[in-house]
Amino acid sequence: MPRPEKTCPTETLYQPGGDGLADRRSPDCEPIRCPRDEVDRHAGLMPRKLSAGLLLYRRRNQDGAIVLEVLLAHMGGPFWARKDDGAWSIPKGEYVLGEDPFRAAKREFEEELGSAPPLAVYRDLGSISQPGGKLVTAWAAEADLDTAGVLSNTFELEWPPGSGQIRSFPEIDKASWFTMDVARQKLVKGQRPLIDRFAQMFNKLA
Repeated sequence: MPRPEKTCPTETLYQPGGDGLADRRSPDCEPIRCPRDEVDRHAGLMPRKLSAGLLLYRRRNQDGAIVLEVLLAHMGGPFWARKDDGAWSIPKGEYVLGEDPFRAAKREFEEELGSAPPLAVYRDLGSISQPGGKLVTAWAAEADLDTAGVLSNTFELEWPPGSGQIRSFPEIDKASWFTMDVARQKLVKGQRPLIDRFAQMFNKLA
């Protein structure tokens, strides 16, 4: 049976603080193929977790050369506190089936970074399946953001385990810009394909 293909990536103009969204098909887009075993392997067993996020990128002049950087967030909480490589994520969060994933991505971006997503054209990177089964959908946009002002929402956790003490931790404890090669190293393993998707997209735009 032929494997299903996702629709062509779209470009979405987002205006913070409103519903001014305008989707238009990218003239140089190609269908993003999602392997069937990644999409359907959990069907019928349990509801699959869905997550959506935004990947910001910028261009910087370094010694006369243009360097491409992406924005990543370091995951908060005691488990990730002393980890660096493989402990970063794109700003993202979960949403429920039936909810618009792009709107969820904007909401989660603001909750994790403390500011609304920048006004920009957001291009669909499609979806990837993480090793644990979570399906992550992402959009990329060229925009800058000052990481010094990042302020994340929090979650509660019993820590240390078995202590009976409930403590609050930030969803992310810092954000930073990284070059593409460094970003691949910093990102949690399951999200690294998003960097490859983004690189393909950017090369078509360049």
